[in-house]
Amino acid sequence: MVDFKDKDLRDLFRLANKIGNKRYHKLTPQDFENYRKFDYWRYINGDYECGTTQESKDWVKANSNWHCPICGYHYSDKGGKTIDHKLPRSQYPWLSIEFKNLWVICQVCNQEKSEMHWYEYEHYIFVRYPDLYLSVKAARPSSLLQSLKD
Repeated sequence: MVDFKDKDLRDLFRLANKIGNKRYHKLTPQDFENYRKFDYWRYINGDYECGTTQESKDWVKANSNWHCPICGYHYSDKGGKTIDHKLPRSQYPWLSIEFKNLWVICQVCNQEKSEMHWYEYEHYIFVRYPDLYLSVKAARPSSLLQSLKD
């Protein structure tokens, strides 16, 4: 069992890359088909709302309020809502359709987070915006990170 608390940031990145490379090669054609369908579901349309299906719009409504959980600004003040992957889909495609990996954040925070791994993102926030760190830490996808050890 891997104890994430005893790892430094560099060790966590190494572990994340090792796991990502191992799992990525096991994806099936069906995984990619599911991914394409899901990508349509979460597509950002840029007009203060996200999602293209009623199901995705309902999910956004149920999983967000009026303010970004990172910066605290009203979504309409920061370009609208986006559905973001906490663990980037480019590194963890098998988690791209895992709802525990999704959260609704503003477009500005989503663009700034980009494709950073979660630990990298936490470090980035801690260094640049220390007043926002506790909000980001509270949103840490602990169960997903723990699942990477398997």
